[in-house]
Amino acid sequence: MASAGSNPDRMHRFPMIRGLRNIERRVLPQGWADAVRQLLLFALAYWGYQLVRGMMDSQVAKAAWNATKIINLEHSLHVFAEPSVQAWASSKAWIIHGADWIYLNSHFIVTVGALVYLYLRRNDSFYFVRNMFMIAMGIALIGYAAFPTAPPRLMPEWGFTDSIAALTGQRVENESVSALLNLYAAVPSMHVCFALMIGWPLARLVKPRPLKVVWFLYPFLITFVVVATGNHYFFDAFLGALTAGASALLAKQLLARWRPEAWSFGRSRAGAAA
Repeated sequence: MASAGSNPDRMHRFPMIRGLRNIERRVLPQGWADAVRQLLLFALAYWGYQLVRGMMDSQVAKAAWNATKIINLEHSLHVFAEPSVQAWASSKAWIIHGADWIYLNSHFIVTVGALVYLYLRRNDSFYFVRNMFMIAMGIALIGYAAFPTAPPRLMPEWGFTDSIAALTGQRVENESVSALLNLYAAVPSMHVCFALMIGWPLARLVKPRPLKVVWFLYPFLITFVVVATGNHYFFDAFLGALTAGASALLAKQLLARWRPEAWSFGRSRAGAAA
């Protein structure tokens, strides 16, 4: 006979517990504990990433000099077209306003939404993408420390404008300096890096062909957005793409080989989450 404190008896007396466990089985592929663990991991990683960025010396002269070196490099390669791209986008209000809105919102909303979708619906691939993000943020911090760079919007002498400031009426550099802000973290472009690490895995995972096309093209849209708004050079976008590629390679060749049952892309893991 079951004791008074047995689990079946407790479940019978507390329907809320039974309801929560039913939700857990239906919604959370690895249970509440793993969901909270992943949330805390991303929160701590992002907070630390932003804090370290803001703690770096914002060397104005060096950042402007490095930006000039990028511009000169692009000139020598005949690819310095960012002012022309921005001028074309700015000539059409709906394009530049749309680009400003995407720049301000997609980096957070689309990225977080895609990660939540991966965790809940394609959990077999979530941990591989998560590892890519952790590696990419580490690589980016090295780039920010080694090569602080002023974004195009801070280089008006080259024909750039700050379209977001024109839209919002506020210039970030005129605000109080925050420990969570570094104005000169332009290289690599993490907007492009994040877009690739979200877009191309989802292009492989979703089934409807239109969605495959949308996710495949998403990184190209973000590349246009960061250039049109004066926040990145093509060089930054290229290095952001390289960062995404290097992160995918390390996640596959190093981490996935270390724990293939948990960290491989698309691998069924039956409770092997971490």
